[in-house]
Amino acid sequence: MTNHPITPPPELLDQWCMDATLGSWRDIATQAAQWGADQELEACVKWIEDCGISSVFTYDEDAGNYIYHPSVSEDFRAARRPKPPSLKEQAIAVIENAAICDHLSPQHEAILRRALEQLDD
Repeated sequence: MTNHPITPPPELLDQWCMDATLGSWRDIATQAAQWGADQELEACVKWIEDCGISSVFTYDEDAGNYIYHPSVSEDFRAARRPKPPSLKEQAIAVIENAAICDHLSPQHEAILRRALEQLDD
């Protein structure tokens, strides 16, 4: 089973085992799972590109219109590996939530505090 395309090569496993930040077998297993998922994602992106699928339209039922996707492979990659919301986006979401709920949780307060601490005086 070591010749499967998403099996990490022995050199990479050795590197992970020597990495001081990966302290347990669980950390190494997580690293291996993430590596395998990234290999699969890149294989899917390559397949999309090899098929010549460069752009598509999709229908948004909520908005009632079509959306043009000029780069299917990049849109696919972004959908499968979304970036976490920025601190600014998190703070805005907290404020919007507080307006609805009329309170802030300790976690929400921490997000707002971190966002405010990044602002210049």
